[in-house]
Order: sequence, then structure tokens, then C-alpha cells
Amino acid sequence: MSLRPKPLIATMVLALSCVALQPGPSGAADPGQRRAAGQPPAQPSAPPTVLPFAAALTDPAEADTLYPFYMPMRGLRRPAVRLMVKCDASRAAGREVYAGRGADSLGGRVEGGFEFVYEALDGTGRPCVYPFSPWQPQIVGSLDGTQYIVRSSIPGRRVTFRTDDQWATLGPRLLDFGPQRVHFELRDVELDFPGAIQPKGALYPEAYGGSGPGLFTVVIRRSRIYGGKNALFLPSGQTMLYVEDSDLAGNVGTNTDQEHTTYLNGILVSHLRNSVWHGQKAWQDQASGHQLKDKAYLRVYENLTVSNVPAASTPSAMPLIDASSFGFTWSNNLRLLRVAPAQAVRDSLVDLRAEILYGDPRNYPWPVLVTPDWRMPAAPLSALDKVYLSVFQNTTVESYRTEPFIFALRPQGFTVRRDGSNVIEGQEQSTRAQQRMVSLAFNTRGRFTRAYSPEGWTYADPVLPPGTEWVRDRDAFIRHALGLIGR
Repeated sequence: MSLRPKPLIATMVLALSCVALQPGPSGAADPGQRRAAGQPPAQPSAPPTVLPFAAALTDPAEADTLYPFYMPMRGLRRPAVRLMVKCDASRAAGREVYAGRGADSLGGRVEGGFEFVYEALDGTGRPCVYPFSPWQPQIVGSLDGTQYIVRSSIPGRRVTFRTDDQWATLGPRLLDFGPQRVHFELRDVELDFPGAIQPKGALYPEAYGGSGPGLFTVVIRRSRIYGGKNALFLPSGQTMLYVEDSDLAGNVGTNTDQEHTTYLNGILVSHLRNSVWHGQKAWQDQASGHQLKDKAYLRVYENLTVSNVPAASTPSAMPLIDASSFGFTWSNNLRLLRVAPAQAVRDSLVDLRAEILYGDPRNYPWPVLVTPDWRMPAAPLSALDKVYLSVFQNTTVESYRTEPFIFALRPQGFTVRRDGSNVIEGQEQSTRAQQRMVSLAFNTRGRFTRAYSPEGWTYADPVLPPGTEWVRDRDAFIRHALGLIGR
């Protein structure tokens, strides 16, 4: 008999799996960003999403002090700069107007981290809508231990930045952070940038590379993001992303290739919780992007809804989630919703692929290519600690059609092109016995014929051998995956 997931006891489980916030937060920026000062407010990009959110498990002020247990927060310093932005005066000026110390004293540069706090309510008590994108200074000096935070003045009360500026974006420009520890956080913010066709992301924390023990952490709480070539873009690097209670509402780029609601390009961890992903900009006559292109080494999805319901175009025909088959995925209560697209639909909803190597090869404990050193044991379920593993629990599927399958585990190949593309070749020649990947699905419900496509070592509702129950325990799974690479 297969094990059932442990019941979730809201606040207790969250508290046990998080660590306390260290003193101080902050935020950051791109000195070359164009602004929309003086322009009238743009109209809202789209009506509010009707896709369901899971209820937040704690009050906002308490949630803001909690971080995943694997995300080291000790050693971060209080931001050197803290600015408070006034609502009504800023709206009238078309730019930030500050209470107390202002940005002019900084000369466009910040050293030691910052915290930008935007007044949550206007003079009538309504949520403040700022008719511009946030100011972003140049980051200078040592990054180690610095924090960059952009937030509302009232936890749980969202502020909105709304502009048609085609360069509108938000995110610290940190570049290669090497062995340094850096943190960025966005809390209670809506980025509504319907004209932002130029930036890689409406939210684009530009930090990449890194080397152990260096780490860049990105935390997004109770926010909504719309615009950019990708609503959220993270470049490859030693980066951990945690998103909770948020709405990733779509992109607006004009290129049909490599533009998605979210593009996570080879990071360490993506942990997405109590949130909704949707709105990828689709095209009538060409293959479109994904709602979630997630090439993290470790992916954790909890109470996540992913849908091709569009924001400003036809629905995308591509798989809702495009992830890597090598690496690790742990999911519980994933809701997949597909409406009819204009194009011929691609069959899988969650596509675990091996066509491209994302991120530093040293981030993987075993080769991502087929090697003569590995053959799958006769009992694969007894070797789950020795393979790349994905576990999907309690997935629900809603679709305009009966899906032939939900998950696809694509095979590994033999070689990586040396032309800089990192494309992996030879998947069609590899055998099932050569694959070092297993995928498990438990209690999948909805409108589909079978859980998996025919490829690979895949199991629907398997009976787990004694000693392998850890694969269904979130924290044990995370510790296993990160422990393999010394994190």
C-alpha cells in the first residue's frame, strides 16, 4: 500500500520548516533604467485573475520573519540605506518623493544594501498606485552580507507600480557575485508593466555566476508581476528562489522564442508555494513559450496553480511547465489547468526534458549524460537515493480535452555541443537501462488517460519499498538533494 501524505498543520509546519529573519532587509537596481516620470497612469493590464490561491498560513507580519530551513539567513547585515516613499506626493510628481532622507543624497549609488519602503495607502485610504517603475540605484562596493528589499509599508497591503514605459523593470544589478552572500526581497508589490517589451524581466534581479560558499537568495511574498519579455527572469547562478502567496500574471515580449511567464535559467533552487502562474503571451501561428520554464537543480512546488489562461493574447499550446529531467522535483497539490489554444497543442503538461544543460555542471552530483558507469538496477524503486528524482503528489488536472498523459520524463543523451548552446544530443540512441532518472506520481486526478508518457522509469501510485518513504517527506527530500551537492 502506498503511503499517504502527512496532513499539513498550517502554522506549525511552516514554523518548523523555516528559520527566523535576521536583522534588516533591503533592495536594488539598474542605473540605466528609463523612467516614466510625469506620464499619466497606465490602465490596468488585465482584470484580476480568477485562478484560486491557497489561503496564507500565517499573518503577513509573521510570514515576513520566516524563511525556508535550507536558506541561510544568518550573517546578513542591516541595509545601509533606508528610504521611505510617500504616496500622494509621488503620484503628483510622477516620481518618488521621500519622507525624510531622499535619494538625492546618494548620488545615484548605494553601498551596503538598501531597503525601499513605499507608502501603502493614499490620502483616502485606498491602495497606492504609483504611475512609474521603482527607482533603482547603482550598486557599488562589497556585496557580501548585503540585502536589497523593496516593500510596502504595511505587510499584506500591496502597492502597485503601473506604467506603459517599454523599459519598466525592477531588480538589483549585482552581476557576478562570486563567493559573496547576497539577498533580495520583494514584499506586497504589484508590477503592472503592460508596455515593457524591452527588459528580460519585469522583475529581473541581475545576479549570476557565484561560487561556493557564495549564494544569492531571492524571496517574493504576496506580489503580482506582469510585463517584460519574461515576467520573472533569473540568470544562471548559485541562486535560491522562494515565492509565496503571489501571482505571476504573464509577459508582454514581442519575440516568440524564449519568452515565458517565468524563466529560471539554471539556478540552484526554485520553491514556489501558494501561488499562481499563468498569462504567457502566445502567438497565433508559432510555437509559444511556457508558463513556468524552470531549470533549477531542485524544484519544490506546494499548492501551486499553473494555467495557460492568457492575459492579453491567445492561450499557449506549449506544456505548462518545462523543467529538466536531471535534477530533483518535489510537488504536492499542483493544479494544472489547460484551456483550448489556437495552435496544435503539445501533449504533456509537465515536460521534464534533457535537451539542454542549464547551470554549472558542477551543480549536479552525477553526470547529466549517459555514461558507461551507470545501469539502472533491477529494482529501480530501491535505488531512489542514487538517481535524479521527481515526485508529484496530489496533482489535479483540468483541461478542455482528455489529456493523453500529464508528465513526460525525457531521456538523457550522450554529448553536449561545444558551440556554446549546451544542447545535449543523442537522446534517441540512449536506452532505458542507461537512464539515471526516476519519476513517481501519487494520487493524480482529473481529465487524462494516463499519468506518464511511455518514456523512462516512471511509476504511478507505486508501493514504495521500506526505507524509501523519505521521498514523500518534503524536508527529507530537500536535504537529500542539496546534501548531494554540499548545500
